[in-house]
Amino acid sequence: MTSASRTAGEFPDRPTVWRIDLPHSPAAVPLARAMIRTVLVELGQDTGPDTDTAELLTAEVVANAVEHTPHGPIELFVELLPSGFQVEVHDQGLDFPVGLNLLIPAQPDPPETGDLDEHGRGLILIRALSADSGCRLTGSGKAVWFTLR
Repeated sequence: MTSASRTAGEFPDRPTVWRIDLPHSPAAVPLARAMIRTVLVELGQDTGPDTDTAELLTAEVVANAVEHTPHGPIELFVELLPSGFQVEVHDQGLDFPVGLNLLIPAQPDPPETGDLDEHGRGLILIRALSADSGCRLTGSGKAVWFTLR
């Protein structure tokens, strides 16, 4: 794993992006939480419910990448936007999460979850708590993202 890096100018249409490679293991989740906290401190946005929401949603997206992709690298990107920020997780999987805005053919609505179900709540949280969310193809798999204002 490499340390988090911040880029400016590497992406002409993206003024500030933070990036980190994560291990393909459950250890990725606390590392991702730490990165999002670091970014929010750097932005001066490290207090309040938005910080907790950012950490929770980041943990959900990273945990999904670890659980639902059999192997390969996982990358976490945090991009500063004019009205907030976007968190994006890249993995090599091609199974798209059901229920997010997809830049691929339409997918069915997510299945109903029961009170005791252990799976399926993360994407519901992402849809409910983020300003926007989605999934798209990348050159080596997919990216799942959400934005917060």
